[in-house]
Amino acid sequence: MSELAYMTIAEASRLIRAKKLSPVELTEALLARIAAIDGAYHAYIAVTSDLARRQAEAAEAEVMRGTWRGAMHGVPYAAKDIFDVTGTATTCHSKLRMNHRAAGDASVIARLAEAGAVLLGKLALHEFANGGPTLELPWPAARNPWNLNLHPGGSSSGSGVAVATGTAPGALGTDTGGSVRNPATCCGVVGMKPTYGMVSRAGVFPLAFSLDHVGPLTRTVEDNAILLQAMAGHDAADPTSTRRPPADFSAGIGRGVKGLKIGVIEHFYADDLIAAVEQSAGIAVAIDVLRRLGAEIRPVRLSPLQRYTECGRTILMSEAYAVHERDLRERPQDYAAITRHKILPGAFIAAADYLRAQQLRRVLCAEFAEAMREVDVAVTLSSLDMPCRIDDAETIAKTYERQMRMPFNVTGTPAIAVPTGFTANGLPTAMQIVSRAFDETMVYRVAHAYCEATGFCDKHPPVKMLQREAAPAV
Repeated sequence: MSELAYMTIAEASRLIRAKKLSPVELTEALLARIAAIDGAYHAYIAVTSDLARRQAEAAEAEVMRGTWRGAMHGVPYAAKDIFDVTGTATTCHSKLRMNHRAAGDASVIARLAEAGAVLLGKLALHEFANGGPTLELPWPAARNPWNLNLHPGGSSSGSGVAVATGTAPGALGTDTGGSVRNPATCCGVVGMKPTYGMVSRAGVFPLAFSLDHVGPLTRTVEDNAILLQAMAGHDAADPTSTRRPPADFSAGIGRGVKGLKIGVIEHFYADDLIAAVEQSAGIAVAIDVLRRLGAEIRPVRLSPLQRYTECGRTILMSEAYAVHERDLRERPQDYAAITRHKILPGAFIAAADYLRAQQLRRVLCAEFAEAMREVDVAVTLSSLDMPCRIDDAETIAKTYERQMRMPFNVTGTPAIAVPTGFTANGLPTAMQIVSRAFDETMVYRVAHAYCEATGFCDKHPPVKMLQREAAPAV
């Protein structure tokens, strides 16, 4: 079971296509692993075992007949419980939606089903992708796979934990202010926020309409490109969906970085705010690795980090309040306090302030686009701090303000978090690799070269065995 648990999407895909690996065998191994260990990690809210078995059996029958739908055919994945799946609850990890049942699939779930992928279950998150780990919620909070006492990042917490613990080779998350890249950073996996509009958000419960992105979390960069390829594409059901056909995200992924110009947005973490020593040390070594691989390193200067963050926060809070206004008036007691306290301030943001933030956003987008004309990609930190205790709400709240992910939600441009090493006490550190809109292919090329040179993606957390009941099957 352990060999199959950490099999990559790419390897599983090749073996399934060659009829050397059964999708049913792989799915059963992962379902068994979820049952054996997820009681300690709480990555899953619900395990869709019946659906997974049906999809795996159908994929296997098709492959045996010689039908091949693509690289995700017969390969399992899991989804943050913010995506609609027909007949199951889209709970958003909230008491308000415990009795919800989806009438149809989110477009990205339907696209993956068409690709022949196998859905293992629905994953934990911060309530409505905006709260935090708290005992007030109906299901336990996901735990950091490297230390169960620590926060795993959010809001796509279960997505990062499932991938890191080998209970899913890939997972779907959403990212409004960093919610794919934060758990990827804390859990030592790869998390991509693609260009705004690249992946449909139809059937995904919104947090902030103009900042929300859907993105994949995986253990390797190659796997991330494969999963995004199966997810991306125009969707008429999403008015913000781009009509631009997705690139071949794996094209040139093995070309290396020799001759590329890589910018470093150092002032974000060295001047605007000061990063923890471990995070700064990790990215410094990573930059040296890229230099040794043949890249030209040069500085990139943008507006202060705080300007990007304040712009994004004003937009997020205004739009989140618009989403939740009715429920906050009618059922405020059913929100966790941490979620309520995050959303309510949006009621007091004036329309003029929201409009000014959107105007500033256009200025910042233009600034970033101009800066990226001089480089192929840029790197900066993801988090300023290391994960703190999961029961330390005050420190967790501070860490959400001390990060460099929001700028790239404001610009809507691709950003990937990849591990940069491990601290003396075994916790992962990470950086972001970012580029201009629709240049995911270049981001993946640089990320792959770096990760292949360092081997950090091959390291897995020590597995803790069952401590509590696993998530229920649905």
